[in-house]
Amino acid sequence: MAEISSLFVTRLYHAKLSEHEPVIDPQELEDSCVAIAEDDDAGLEWCEQNGYPGYTSYASLTDLPWRSPIFADLVKALDAHVAAFVEDLEFDLGDKKLVLEDIWINILPEGGIHTSHIHPHSVISGTTYVYMPEGSKAIKYEDPRHIMMMASPIRKKDCRDELKTFVYRAPEVGDVLLWESWLRHEVPMNMAEDDRISVSFNYKWE
Repeated sequence: MAEISSLFVTRLYHAKLSEHEPVIDPQELEDSCVAIAEDDDAGLEWCEQNGYPGYTSYASLTDLPWRSPIFADLVKALDAHVAAFVEDLEFDLGDKKLVLEDIWINILPEGGIHTSHIHPHSVISGTTYVYMPEGSKAIKYEDPRHIMMMASPIRKKDCRDELKTFVYRAPEVGDVLLWESWLRHEVPMNMAEDDRISVSFNYKWE
């Protein structure tokens, strides 16, 4: 009898941020993101100069956990989530560990989009969701084998997730998603009138 198995699995971690302590107050985190964005003149200028829709602190602030106590608590919770994901991935880290490399705020307005990309030089990347108005919830992941499929026919619309070329996830406020940093992903256009707020981060091996 034929045996068919799946090889080279891509893992995606999806959990409630509150599954690990300290518990983060979502309203306080949202207020902190908005307040920091309003005061970050360098970040706002970078976004304007580079045609970035909305706001990101990625190119301007490297000290969010020092700048705001709630971000320090957030990193502690994320450390625990990343540790759980590392266990699932069965990484052999030797005498090293995964540590936070950077963490930044994203505020995406109506019509804003973050095109397909990866996070080079990192091991684990992820996002936790702070404010998600109706119509702005999806994140899109691309099958990493896509460029090698060549003459492969398209898949059936209702095929299994593991066979899809693109997979969408619709996280809720208070969720955290983690993936290996080589996995290409994008944020489709925000179709809501309100801003979409999230906090993204990378972990490196050292």
